[in-house]
Amino acid sequence: MKDFIKSYLIELCCSYTIISVAGAIINMIAGTETNNVNVIMMFIFCNIAVFVLSIHKFFEKLSPLAMIIIQYVVACVLCAIAVQIGTIFYGPVTPRAWFELFRSFSIPYAIGAALYYYRLWVDAKKQQDLLKEIQDLNEEKK
Repeated sequence: MKDFIKSYLIELCCSYTIISVAGAIINMIAGTETNNVNVIMMFIFCNIAVFVLSIHKFFEKLSPLAMIIIQYVVACVLCAIAVQIGTIFYGPVTPRAWFELFRSFSIPYAIGAALYYYRLWVDAKKQQDLLKEIQDLNEEKK
C-alpha cells in the first residue's frame, strides 16, 4: 500500500505540473486568464485521472481496449460528479461548459493514458524478456 501511495503521489505531482504549465502557456498564447476555481478543478481532475489509471489491475481480465474505454468512462463520470458537487458552491454549468469540460479533460487524459500504458507495455516486455532469459538458462543447465 505504501508503494501504491508513493507511486500515486509521484504520478499526480508530475501530471498536475505538466497540465498546469501547459495551461499557463496556452493562456499566455491565447491572452486569457484562469481563476482559482479552474486551478482547483484541474487538480481534482488530475486526481481522478491518476487514480483511475492506477487501478488498472482491477480490469486486467478484460481486453486492453475494453479496459481503456471503461476507465475513460469511469473517469468522465467521476469528473461529472465533481462538477455537480461544484455547482453547489459556484452555480449551474451551461451546456457549452459541459462540452468544454469533457473536451479539455479528454485530450490530456488520452495523452496521459497513452504514456501510462506505453510505460506498462515496456515494463511487461522487459519482464517477459527477463523470464525468457531465465528459462533459457535453466534449459542450458539441464
